[in-house]
Amino acid sequence: MSESKSEPLFPAIRDVAEVTDSLPESKRVEVEEAQDEERPVTEVESLCMQCHENGVTSFLLTSIPFFREVIIMSFRCEHCGYKNNEIQSAGAIRPNGVVYTARVLNRGDLNRTLVKSNTCTITIPELELTIPSSKGQLTNIEGLLRDIVSDLSADQPLRRIENEAVYTKIQEIIDACKDILGDTDDDDEDEQSAEPKEEQPEKPMKPFTVKIDDPAGNSFIEFVGSMADPKWNMRTYQRTFEQNVALGLVDKDAAPQQQAVAITSVDDLKDDDRIGGGFEGNEELFVFPGSCGSCGHPSDTIIKKLNIPYFKDVLIMSTSCQHCGYRDSEVKSGSAISPLGKKITLKVEDREDLSRDILKSESCGVTIPEIDLVLQSGTLGGRFTTLEGILDQVYEELSEKVFVDAKADGGAYETFLEKLKAVKNVDMPFTLILDDPLANSYLQNIYAPDPDPNMEIVTYERTWDQNEDWGLNDMKVEGYEGDPMLENNEVKEEEKAVAAS
Repeated sequence: MSESKSEPLFPAIRDVAEVTDSLPESKRVEVEEAQDEERPVTEVESLCMQCHENGVTSFLLTSIPFFREVIIMSFRCEHCGYKNNEIQSAGAIRPNGVVYTARVLNRGDLNRTLVKSNTCTITIPELELTIPSSKGQLTNIEGLLRDIVSDLSADQPLRRIENEAVYTKIQEIIDACKDILGDTDDDDEDEQSAEPKEEQPEKPMKPFTVKIDDPAGNSFIEFVGSMADPKWNMRTYQRTFEQNVALGLVDKDAAPQQQAVAITSVDDLKDDDRIGGGFEGNEELFVFPGSCGSCGHPSDTIIKKLNIPYFKDVLIMSTSCQHCGYRDSEVKSGSAISPLGKKITLKVEDREDLSRDILKSESCGVTIPEIDLVLQSGTLGGRFTTLEGILDQVYEELSEKVFVDAKADGGAYETFLEKLKAVKNVDMPFTLILDDPLANSYLQNIYAPDPDPNMEIVTYERTWDQNEDWGLNDMKVEGYEGDPMLENNEVKEEEKAVAAS
């Protein structure tokens, strides 16, 4: 009895390429004709939008490793030679949006595969370039940069005549992309062709960052090796109401009800994905009008008071700008300053510890001795999140906003980021130390009210310098009821008497 093996509906794109390349050139045509009905590519006759003749559109159902199923469409017109390709997701819209970040430090990183859906926005901060959502595309970072050069160069002669300033600004972006790609101008190539060619060292490439933001979650940037790649990062987020409307998931007429629920929900006031259960708080929200720190438009700040069990009251402040999308949140202590400082030490051994709630005040310093990570007080401001959320934010800040020449430091910074990612994924045990002179920080004890065997809390007296840094030495909390004008006059008279003597 012969066994029949069914072909998968979405074969891996690597398998399709290997089967095609393994056939000899003389037999490819014969195999294609013999297996025309079984081949994975489907061809459909369609209209060419350039010459209005009939062309051919090819469809390929395939799956991208470590991503998901996609449909690749390619159009070609035999009459005018016009070509076009597009990619669409074959899966459902994901429950969360996704942000992928890749740091490109050398030209080898330009080979990373990039999947761009029709709802994806691409940003390159170093070039001050944002590519809005358009048709889907399957390419790599090098192909993306070449498309940018091709699209921006098309109308440059006209821009040079109509608007010199716009032409200059766009030309700077084009030149920067060419420097990254290592391309030269046509004039330079003609001069080099006339002279004898000599081997020249490769031009150094300026590092840059590629960030793709897809509310539908159907875009992707390839990582190298594994998800512990120090140059690669992924972050998910909850979609806003406007993004759900744009994706067709929510009726726009339900905006007032949805916004009312979002404003009164505690979950929208926290910093990261979730907030620990069992918190008691005042249900009243305080709204203070202000202006957005990014675009300057009017923006409100919402404040809510919460009580953390076995700790104290805190104030959570959240700002969300409806004009530019800027969002920020911060946590302040809602109680008096403690007379003693506090130092919390936690030994993290498994991923369950990442779900611990953590309140890091602006006066708290964070240390992980195993990877020599030290964050001074004031870094990241006040944050109320989980241990996983604070580590994700530290990695994102260091990987995106700090650029170090890998050749200059011998790869030490890349090694540090790799260790930080291993800590973030708990691939190795580590020790987390929170040192807060004002004792306004908190780390959840999952064994409460019993002591936590992996956590140690030590209180200590602040030094004079620590009190001076936070303005506590000159703070007067008793006997301040007198008239300040009379006190100032008495001080001035005493100074005059001392000066006269």
